[in-house]
Amino acid sequence: MEIIQTKLADCFIIKPTLFEDSRGFFYESFNQKKFESLTGVSVGFVQDNQAKSNYGILRGLHFQQGDDAQAKLVSVLQGKVLDVAVDIRPNSNTYGEYVAVELSGENHLQLFVPRGFAHGYSVLENNTLFFYKCDNYYCKEAEGGVIYNDAQLNIDWKIPEADMILSDKDKLLPKLA
Repeated sequence: MEIIQTKLADCFIIKPTLFEDSRGFFYESFNQKKFESLTGVSVGFVQDNQAKSNYGILRGLHFQQGDDAQAKLVSVLQGKVLDVAVDIRPNSNTYGEYVAVELSGENHLQLFVPRGFAHGYSVLENNTLFFYKCDNYYCKEAEGGVIYNDAQLNIDWKIPEADMILSDKDKLLPKLA
């Protein structure tokens, strides 16, 4: 497992060690001891989620607030997404900055999104299977979000605006400011 530090503190790209031969491949998708040793971050995942989407779907930017905040370890089992994490920690030196990483069933990369971040992704291929682990349970009363097209963030979602498909809720999210 290789840990790649992004420009945002505690937000990591994880490149698993892949063992491949004529039968296919194997990799360890998560090992708590290795993760904690390599990142210095202690996390206890309690909930796994999956989503299936087609090209053009944009989900986010979402977060959980307060005691219900969530850290996430996200990956793609099939297909491809552009995964985005935005630092919304008020006292952070990188507040309002983001990282964007292409995750796919082919590259096997993962993104660790710490608590205090908004998270979203755009789907770049049909039949994409998205998987993520959370370190806290979902709480509807604690949910929040930031509008995907906030000019302050200026995120290139790698999908033309005309092709984007958003939920009604995501279309109404507020700006970061």
